[in-house]
Amino acid sequence: MTITVTSGVTATLLREAAEASPHECCGLLLGQGGTVNAAQPAANVHPDPASHFEIDPAALIAAHRAARVGGPEVLGYYHSHPNGRAEPSATDQVQASGDGRIWAIIAQGGVTLWRDAPHGFEALPTRVAPG
Repeated sequence: MTITVTSGVTATLLREAAEASPHECCGLLLGQGGTVNAAQPAANVHPDPASHFEIDPAALIAAHRAARVGGPEVLGYYHSHPNGRAEPSATDQVQASGDGRIWAIIAQGGVTLWRDAPHGFEALPTRVAPG
């Protein structure tokens, strides 16, 4: 399944990563079905934000509550690898839950998308759409 991401979301992710560096940025990917049309930045509350991320639980709960009353779906999450590659790290593999959500990873000026599948991360084909 190809995931569609708007150019505005891609720009937001790249900007967030640049602004957070040398720490990891993180947040939520919002949309519907196979289209990510919003990125909601969240505080990285991990005690070591230079090499780990933890999305502020309050932001995550608020987004799920909003989705239940007709807001956009929480399709997944994003975070940056300021000194790494745009692919799941060993730490990401350990943190993954296998829930099928999308993970966007920002590194080296690019964004890649991955499915958090039950047996590990799967690269997702991506299409960037205007918006």
